[in-house]
Amino acid sequence: MNEQPHHEELVKGITEQMELVLEKSEQAIYIYLDDNHKVCNKKFADMLGYKSPKEWADADAPLSDVVDEDQQSVINAYMNASEKMVASAIEVRVKNVKTGKILKTRMIVAPVGHAGHVFTAHFFSKI
Repeated sequence: MNEQPHHEELVKGITEQMELVLEKSEQAIYIYLDDNHKVCNKKFADMLGYKSPKEWADADAPLSDVVDEDQQSVINAYMNASEKMVASAIEVRVKNVKTGKILKTRMIVAPVGHAGHVFTAHFFSKI
């Protein structure tokens, strides 16, 4: 099976599986497989100044929303979740693409299994 359509189906499946959480959570959330296969809720898109969750999902470099000095911490938390199945919470500063405003957040990242693949779920709270 071609990887691209397969990954798109995986994202569709995890979005359906997590729909209630994505819609009802008070937190901004994104779920990540790779840079091209990800989904977020409206709260996350709004927090970062995107017009819609789809606009954020279509962006090529999701780490560009993270302040440069915090990017390695996000990468490390992602690696721990996706490779070691270890959840963590870190402080992360993110940039709003419209206003340029820096927001201080606490990010919880946890591994989530779906259809034999490991996604990471990222939950954000402003601090």
